[in-house]
Amino acid sequence: MSLLRTVLTVTAASLLSLTGAALPAGAIPTSATTGAAGLVGAERAADPPPAPKRRFTIRDDRVDDSSGLARSQKYEGIWWTVNDAGENAVVHGIDATGKVRVELGLKATVKDVEAISVDRNGTIYVADIGDNKKNRDMIEVYTIPEPSALEDESAVRPRRYDFEYPDGAHDAETMLIDPGTGRLFFVTKVASGKSGIYAAPEQASREGTNELTKIADGPAGVTDGVFLPDGSQVVLRSLTDLATMEWGDEPNVIARTATPSAQGDAVGLSDSGDSVLIGSKTSAVYDIAVPSRKPAAAPTSPKATPAPAAASDSGETKKNHNLRWIIVGAALFAILITFLTFPPGRRERLDRMAENARLTGQPPPDPHGRRRAA
Repeated sequence: MSLLRTVLTVTAASLLSLTGAALPAGAIPTSATTGAAGLVGAERAADPPPAPKRRFTIRDDRVDDSSGLARSQKYEGIWWTVNDAGENAVVHGIDATGKVRVELGLKATVKDVEAISVDRNGTIYVADIGDNKKNRDMIEVYTIPEPSALEDESAVRPRRYDFEYPDGAHDAETMLIDPGTGRLFFVTKVASGKSGIYAAPEQASREGTNELTKIADGPAGVTDGVFLPDGSQVVLRSLTDLATMEWGDEPNVIARTATPSAQGDAVGLSDSGDSVLIGSKTSAVYDIAVPSRKPAAAPTSPKATPAPAAASDSGETKKNHNLRWIIVGAALFAILITFLTFPPGRRERLDRMAENARLTGQPPPDPHGRRRAA
């Protein structure tokens, strides 16, 4: 009987241990499973971008209406800018304190300079592309190399490239240079509706007029723009916001963000290229994060990500739940039978008496305590 009690006890313990194995995944909130569940959907949404930071203010009467910011390829901490001032072809180099370090006067007659860019080889492009009245037959772009030293020059002789639109005159304030190919693009300016993005020939010629090709629509109100360093995206500026455009066969806007309240029409890459600098009408320059696509929402708690079995078959989950209680009941019943039907003290005493009777040749004891006849 001692052996039987042991077997039943072991069986009950085994049934209880199997209870946990029979439960659906995640049904027992132990410290280990809770820790693992806490990692479900652990990829949280990206932190919000930092607020625009005021970098510097251009405090020089020679730059009273900055209309473009182009980061120098040759000089660290220098940006090139031009004034939105009609017949004025002067390039100013400013440093990270807003001080004008150099002034380069172009020997050219211009109509409405609106943009400036620098290619990867250190060539400065000055875009004479403004046309408020939309009556120009062609637009011009002038190029000069970055100077060998930051010293003023008053009569720099540029190279000139002429362009014309295929569908009539347009006002424009934005010129883009693909960092990989050096190809030029222009974005027209419209008050409402869709603007146009026009591409120059892959190799613009100084002989004759280069015809532009419209490649896509753009947003309204664009006043400046810049390619990001890898060439995969473009940041376009308006008076009130920034738009990130994914570049490709069909360029499209993927994100927007508001700019500081001060209006302006200049944007250029920051020192690192991870953000952009925007100029304002008050000559204040801000560092602002590039607008990015909002990440997909991630689950915020373990409950938001059910176990695969529960997600795929609710009937199976219910069956597992019922089986759990059946096993628990069977285990408890086995324990109860073990300790009520076979009290340990009495059973061991009868076992010893039976063994003694066998050894001495006496009749076995009565299980109910009655004395047997000799």
